[in-house]
Amino acid sequence: MRSNRTTPTERQVRGDDGVKILSWNVNGIRAVEKRDFTSWLARESPDILCLQETKAEPGQLPDSLKAPADKDGSVYRSYWSSAKKKGYSGVAIYTKNEPLDVQKSGIAEFDDEGRVLQADFGSFIIISAYFPNSQDAGLRLDYKLAFCEAMLRLCKAHVKRGRHILLAGDYNIAHRPIDLARPKENEGNPGYLPEERAWMDTWTQSGFSDSFRHLHPQDEQQYTWWSYRMHARERNVGWRLDYHCVDEGFLSVVRKSIIRQDVMGSDHCPIEIEIKLS
Repeated sequence: MRSNRTTPTERQVRGDDGVKILSWNVNGIRAVEKRDFTSWLARESPDILCLQETKAEPGQLPDSLKAPADKDGSVYRSYWSSAKKKGYSGVAIYTKNEPLDVQKSGIAEFDDEGRVLQADFGSFIIISAYFPNSQDAGLRLDYKLAFCEAMLRLCKAHVKRGRHILLAGDYNIAHRPIDLARPKENEGNPGYLPEERAWMDTWTQSGFSDSFRHLHPQDEQQYTWWSYRMHARERNVGWRLDYHCVDEGFLSVVRKSIIRQDVMGSDHCPIEIEIKLS
């Protein structure tokens, strides 16, 4: 998936007016399309959109989903990593600017489930990641923690090479009690297991910052996922599972990091970050 062009400045994301980046677990790209996804994308017109849980291969999608247009008629490029299992997992990146390079994780056990896609924009590398669910009784906890460690190694390696990273996606972890409505009742449940929270501690202590919590340290009842049961969204009984994390050297360019609870169509809502590049 490497580009044939060789002039980085022609493809680097420009930051003159700020770069708008959205990330959203859509719980099925074909399902969310029935809920006006392409019209929403045109109205929002982000520079980059990361998707998780697409549950589709590009060959199953119409051109309207593979190359949608923004509000000005410019066509998005799209890049996909799909799971071998049909209708499962999968990530994608939509972008107005052609990346220098697009790669998966290079780790078969994660790429087989379509969990990682990296796009290099010169100034930074953005990663759309769909972290595994550890499942009831921690059935996939070992797989989840192996994925977490792989993401940490990958991001640290990029930073060691002098690159900035933005790890966007559904981490399937609520880090602290402020990040879910009922922490006490959920201490033994997937997404809030001690091992998962401990990894988030390690992640944020390893030179990576949760941009939303950095800018909104005391914001409570700010969630990105709600169960479909018991009218959880209407009552805002939710979890904050989706993140835009950056290396600390890149934190100074972050101008905004917010949760878009107003956007419907999935059991998750989008998250938005704006960066200002020099």
